[in-house]
Amino acid sequence: MIDDISHQEVVIVRLDRTIQTTLKTLDSPIKSGNDINLFHYGSDRKLQVKRRYSLIALILVIIITSFFSVDSVSAEVLTLSEGLRLVTQNSRLIRISLGDEKISEADSWIEKARLYPTVNAAASGKMLAHQPGAVFGDLSVPMSQKDFYAYSLNIRQTLYDFRENASRYGSSKMKVEARKLDTRRVRNLAAIEFAVIYFDILESEKMVYVAEKEVERLGSHLRDASNLYEEGAITKNDLLQAEVRLSDARQRLLTAKTSREINASRLNNSLARPLKTRVEVVDVREIPREILDIHMDMEKAWEAAEKQRPEIQIVDTTLRSLDLDEEAKKAEFYPKLFAEGSYDYTQNRYQTAQGNWAATLGLGINLFSGGKTKAEVAKVRFQKEKLIEQRSQLVDEIKLEVEKYVLDSKNARERVQVTKGAVRQAEENLRINRVRYTEGVGTATEVLDAVTLLSIAETNYYRSVYDLGKAEISVLYAIGKDLMEVY
Repeated sequence: MIDDISHQEVVIVRLDRTIQTTLKTLDSPIKSGNDINLFHYGSDRKLQVKRRYSLIALILVIIITSFFSVDSVSAEVLTLSEGLRLVTQNSRLIRISLGDEKISEADSWIEKARLYPTVNAAASGKMLAHQPGAVFGDLSVPMSQKDFYAYSLNIRQTLYDFRENASRYGSSKMKVEARKLDTRRVRNLAAIEFAVIYFDILESEKMVYVAEKEVERLGSHLRDASNLYEEGAITKNDLLQAEVRLSDARQRLLTAKTSREINASRLNNSLARPLKTRVEVVDVREIPREILDIHMDMEKAWEAAEKQRPEIQIVDTTLRSLDLDEEAKKAEFYPKLFAEGSYDYTQNRYQTAQGNWAATLGLGINLFSGGKTKAEVAKVRFQKEKLIEQRSQLVDEIKLEVEKYVLDSKNARERVQVTKGAVRQAEENLRINRVRYTEGVGTATEVLDAVTLLSIAETNYYRSVYDLGKAEISVLYAIGKDLMEVY
């Protein structure tokens, strides 16, 4: 990537220019007409001293305010790695995905509860209008008390159900894993979207720089043309042509600045910040070649994508979940063995034992449910067949995506080399045409065309540089690499 001048360096360069200009002003003589009046020499000397001290004080103020402004600007700088960290923390889509993940974990706990015994307890009190009793001939015998209480405790455990509950729980764990993979997918998707916007804003800043340089070059040419026109060396047509070109360049500069503001708002939106938040970005270093070159071989890139892309892993995990769902459904055809233990107590002084223990070993089976279980098994099989076809389609689409970004990366890298040489050639072409024009050999049209060609060359170069950055990070995304690990 192009190494940008830091904010501190920019301030230092501007400060140096200011000091140089001021020193020239201090060293320049005081103009008071063609002749110097000796009577006013002393007062002019005092005025010059005061002027010198005033300018020195101004320089000190500029130095202090400049360094304070450096601190404030540096505090606003956002690097790509910091932006990726923020977007993966603040993205609404990631928070939604994390919520789905928690819901899936709760569902898994519900299925896990089936593996444990169920324990139920009950207590009651009863008041009767008449005391229960029985008649034996002429005798009336009470059977229970008129008012009494009772309580019970029951424990039931499924001993064997042909892995129905175990399969349901295993399937729920696979679904939790699929949700976690989906969160990873959403996080990487948010990261690549942010990275593309980040490169867009870097590119738009370079477009502003190119437009400013074009305005500066055309302004310089206009000054040369004005001087030549005053000397009578050129016609007014050349002067008007330069003014029109300069006006057009200023309009392009305004458009470039607007584009930069729009990209800044896009960046703030991706970070869930107010759109008008001030954004300062720094250029991005190249991706380490040892990381990227591994994936520039198409076959290796496809193989890496099939292993690492979370979309494919989600499908594979879902298929394992459906296998367990099918196993659980098939288990409903078979009986279930269970054990049950209970203790019941009823207050009744007429009984020999008011409390009683019980143990039960039982077997239960669903003999007929109208074909429901068979249909549910068939439904799961159809879902698996559908998902297998979707996986094949997904793999082909991902391979196409990988191929596109790998080719884009190679193309952009070659464009960088070509356009970099074109910029040097365009700079030399402009220098030669300026010299020829000032010497009266060249024409104004040649200079203006040279300025335009240099702006086009610089535009193409910077666009190829940031197209390369976007293509390289897209390659890493396409093969399933975690972008946070790279940046």
